[in-house]
Amino acid sequence: MKRLLLAGIAAAGLLLSTVSAVAQDRDRDEGWRARMFDHVRDDVSRVQDATPYFSSDQFRLARVKEELNELQRKYDRHGYDREAMQDVIRSVERVVSDNHLSGRDRDMLNEDLDHLRRFRDHHEGYGEGDRDR
Repeated sequence: MKRLLLAGIAAAGLLLSTVSAVAQDRDRDEGWRARMFDHVRDDVSRVQDATPYFSSDQFRLARVKEELNELQRKYDRHGYDREAMQDVIRSVERVVSDNHLSGRDRDMLNEDLDHLRRFRDHHEGYGEGDRDR
């Protein structure tokens, strides 16, 4: 009887720790998504601060920020929007390929592109309100 009771307590503890771990993973995923948008925006701002003000480079950087803001607004209101994500990815790709960037800035934006692409490819794991359109 004691063994059965101990086994039941152990099983309940295991179940509780599993539920807790899943909830923590979900919270981490939600936080990662919010930080991803902010992180990309911050990186673009850093590059923008080092870019001559009246230049086509500056225009492309401003466009990335506008599209990123629109993507985040759409995401927060309605869930995932594949077209908006593709617009952001294409805009960042244009900056990486066409702007005059230091090697460090290019690497930083390429890393951001990797994060955006992973999110695009695996967005369904990030929140119940997400929906692919």
